Amino acid sequence: MTIRELASELNVSTSTILRFCNKNNFESYSDFKKAIKKEIFVQNNCVPKEDLQELSEFFIKANSHAFEEKLLFAIKSLRNANLIIFIGMGSSGTLAKYGARYFSNIGHFAVGLEDTFYPIETFQWINTVVVALSESGETEKLIEAIHQFKKKNCCILSITNSSLSTLAKLSDWNFSYNLNTKRINGGYNATTQIPVIFIIEALAKRL
Repeated sequence: MTIRELASELNVSTSTILRFCNKNNFESYSDFKKAIKKEIFVQNNCVPKEDLQELSEFFIKANSHAFEEKLLFAIKSLRNANLIIFIGMGSSGTLAKYGARYFSNIGHFAVGLEDTFYPIETFQWINTVVVALSESGETEKLIEAIHQFKKKNCCILSITNSSLSTLAKLSDWNFSYNLNTKRINGGYNATTQIPVIFIIEALAKRL
């Protein structure tokens, strides 16, 4: 567009456009157009990194009716619970503490456990919902704890990376985010946990 065409489209004067260009360090309208063209070229040719692409695809799926339907059982269970317990080990334990803190921040009391060494069998768990977090879904001590919670008739909700994991199969409800597992520096797990945080917050906000 020429400067006159742009001015007509925006219902301003050409002088207004030139002042805008000058204030943004462009010597002329032509320089401004060249900068816009260059920026568009850069954006169109910037290929997203693999991790960003994965997360983008996850959030596209989350922005759907199917995602909301998937949450319904968990929301109903959490809404009717007398006690909510988040549990995980390692980095998932940190997320369990975060989940409990986030629920509490918006008015839903919850407790976060970072390890499984608690006398679960000695306590009377009345109408308790346990939210178990594990990327692999195969953490042995966590699975042992879940078996104990199940014996106490607790409702088990889990968030894992795979619906085929042991934890997922033990659960009354499972959300699997299905991202590629990342191992770095000799086998350390670097799989993103952003979907876990998103799901925790989505559940809390919908209660």
